[in-house]
Amino acid sequence: MALAKQSETDTRMSSRKVQKKYDVVLYGATGFVGRQTAAYFAQHALTQGRPVRWALAGRSADKLAAIKASCGGGASNAGIVVADAQDISALDALARDAAVVLSTAGPFALYGSELVAACVRHGTHYVDITGETPWVHEMIQRHHAQAARDGTRIIPFCGFDSIPSDIGTWLLTQAMQQQFGEPCQSVKASFSVRGGLNGGTLASVLNILGTGQAKAFADPFLLNPQGVRPANPSRHKDPIVPHNDRDFRAWLAPFFMGPINTRVVRRSAALLAYGDDFEYQEYLRIGSGLLAGAAATSLSMGMASSQWALTLGPVRAMAKRMAPSPGEGPSERSMDNGSFRCELIGKSAQGHKVFARIADKGDPGNRATTKMVCESALCLALNQNELPGGKGWGGVLTPASGLGEVLVQRLRNAGMTLEVQTKTS
Repeated sequence: MALAKQSETDTRMSSRKVQKKYDVVLYGATGFVGRQTAAYFAQHALTQGRPVRWALAGRSADKLAAIKASCGGGASNAGIVVADAQDISALDALARDAAVVLSTAGPFALYGSELVAACVRHGTHYVDITGETPWVHEMIQRHHAQAARDGTRIIPFCGFDSIPSDIGTWLLTQAMQQQFGEPCQSVKASFSVRGGLNGGTLASVLNILGTGQAKAFADPFLLNPQGVRPANPSRHKDPIVPHNDRDFRAWLAPFFMGPINTRVVRRSAALLAYGDDFEYQEYLRIGSGLLAGAAATSLSMGMASSQWALTLGPVRAMAKRMAPSPGEGPSERSMDNGSFRCELIGKSAQGHKVFARIADKGDPGNRATTKMVCESALCLALNQNELPGGKGWGGVLTPASGLGEVLVQRLRNAGMTLEVQTKTS
C-alpha cells in the first residue's frame, strides 16, 4: 500500500478536471471556527502568488453576508454560496463550482456526509477539522475506492486533531531514513496545551457518545485499511495510567485526543508503509517531580471517570446545557493567549533516535486549527503539482499521506514551528 505515482490516473484526471469557479469554498463559515477561517482567508488570500478565488458557504445568505462584511476589504471579492447540509442538489452545485471544499461544519456525522459525497461525485478535493473517527471510518467505507480511482483527495483531521501528531510522525520517519538509512520503528509524542473549548467540538464528542459509537471510537485500528492490523495489537492499546518517561524526563498522562490522533497516524503508517512493526503513542506532558506524578495520577483517574460518566444520557444532557453552544467559544483574548507544543521521539531497531517539535502560539483548537486547515486547503488549491503521489493520488487520506512536505513548508511560512533533530543513542 505504499504511496505511488499513478500515471494512468493522472492522464484520466487531466482530461476530467475542468476550471472551477472557486479555488476554495469555506463551508460552515458562520460557525465559530468557520468565522475564523473566513478572517484568515480575507487576510491571506491576496498573498499567495496569485489572488485566491474563494467563497463563503452555509445555509443562511444573510449570515454569510454579515461574515463577509465583518472581514473587511480582504473579503470584497469573496462569493457567497447558500447550501443546506441536507440539500443534495445545492451541495452538488457547490462541489461543481469548487476546486477545494474546506468544511468546519460539525458535528460531521450530522452535517458532513452529503457534502463529502458531493465532493467525491464531482472530483472536488476536501479538507475538514473533524475528530470524529467513527464518521471518517464510514466515509472510508463509502468513498475511498471511488476517490482513489478519480484522484480526489478527501482529507479529514486537518486541524489540531490531527496534524501535529500525523505530520510530526511523518517528519521523523523521513529523518530516520535520511540520516541513518533505517526505518523508524516507533514514535511517541508528548503534548503541552493551553486553550479553551468551543461548542462545536463538545457537540461532536457528545454526538459520538449519544449515538452508540463509543465501541468503534475505542478501536485502535478503526481507520486502518481493511485487513491491515498488527500481529500483536496489545502494544497499541490506549494508555490509561500515567508513567514517568525517561526519554521526555517528565510524568506523562493519557492525552484526551490520543484516541483520535493515534488512529490517524496508524492510517498514515499503513498508506505510506512505515513498516509492519511500526508503533505510535501519545501523551499529555505534566512535568517532573513528585507533585507532577500526583497530578498525572489524579488527571488520569479524572479522565477515566469522565469518559465513563459521559456514556450516561443524563450526564451528557447536563454537559450539553452547561457547555458553550455550537457557534460559541473562547474569547479573543483567551485564544490569543493559548499555545501548544508537541514533542516527538522516534526510534529505530538499531537504537538511533530522531526528535521533532511542532509548536505555535494561539489556542490550539481554534487559532492553530484555523491556520492548519486553511493552509491544508491552500496546498490542494495552489500546490497540486508538488503534492505527494502526483495528481492521480486520491482516496480518503490523512494530512501526511495527502499533503506531506507541501503542508510542512506552508505551515512554516505561516509562522508555525516544525523542527527535526537527530542524534545517536
